[in-house]
Amino acid sequence: MTGKIPQTDPRESYLARRAEIDRAISRVLEGGRYILGEEVAGFEREFASAIGQAHGIGVASGTDALVLGLKALDLPPGSYVATVSHTAVATVAAIELAGLKPLLLDIERDFMTLDPNSLIRCLEKPPGKISAVIPVHLYGQAADLDAILSLAKSHGLKLIEDCAQCHGAALGPRRLGHFGDLSCFSFYPTKNLGAFGDGGAVLTGNPGLAARLKALREYGWRERYVSDFAGMNSRLDELQAAVLRVKLKHLDSDNARRASIALAYDRGLKDSGLTLPVRRPGATHVFHQYVLRTPKRDALHAALDQQGIGTGIHYPVPVHLQGAYRGRIAVDPAGLSESERAAREVLSLPIFPELNEESIARVIAAVRQAL
Repeated sequence: MTGKIPQTDPRESYLARRAEIDRAISRVLEGGRYILGEEVAGFEREFASAIGQAHGIGVASGTDALVLGLKALDLPPGSYVATVSHTAVATVAAIELAGLKPLLLDIERDFMTLDPNSLIRCLEKPPGKISAVIPVHLYGQAADLDAILSLAKSHGLKLIEDCAQCHGAALGPRRLGHFGDLSCFSFYPTKNLGAFGDGGAVLTGNPGLAARLKALREYGWRERYVSDFAGMNSRLDELQAAVLRVKLKHLDSDNARRASIALAYDRGLKDSGLTLPVRRPGATHVFHQYVLRTPKRDALHAALDQQGIGTGIHYPVPVHLQGAYRGRIAVDPAGLSESERAAREVLSLPIFPELNEESIARVIAAVRQAL
């Protein structure tokens, strides 16, 4: 790869599977069914099976997956849903869109996922009724589900897995998305399993929840044009489902390539003084992002940009400090110091399955030169 190396490149994922994808798209166009047809039904079955769940419900986006998942659980209106501040804002926006209140928790320093100790503090001194918790499996690996599941069970909380960045990741022998009352996925184009537009899915092992979710995504219909309850329009379309069916077949090999790139970065940046990604024991990390940390993040970011190396900052401002939320939503009373520290230090290096060895070596050399 010559010229600028992008941090991610969804176009390359199309080119790598171009013939398969073009055939799938043509199949949909020629079939004449463009909404909730055979492609969506097929993808729902195949994706649920790949994760190890019984039911899959395709929706229009990862944000909608969270909104619909929360609505399907029929939580007490205005109750609190605990999640992290170090996440894409969609997690928190979805809670409010579902008529609930966010309660933002801190993260573990090493893994940058929900700190169970922060959850314990808020359960001991809750701002109000806490009805659910959403651990975010950030950057491609599991949150501390053993501890979080235990706390959820002992306090009667529903557990929703935010799996937007962990397609194919696992904790022990089970894939993420198999642990909660339901799990929510995004198929944004840059995800490990990405569409060519927005898309999402909710997975669950509960047939009653699955039926409710299918109705909720289409106006609350169980019978066409007749709403049993208030729903919305959020449907994964046939074209995106057809693309995702193709790419799902290659998910494991693509994730293996991501892990190989991550290992090359580990080796190349060892002893660099940077904090490299820490793997949770017993977890399979699929490296949606390769996130290093340094107090000199902004200088490194600028230096790499000068050398034509694309990087990302995931995420530059914790949700609780963003203008839309600052001062009006509940947070861990002990503060969110680790979330704030991460926001100052994180930097994502280029990582996508089509990144070649020459480009990997160039990234490593550029980082070392910048230091």
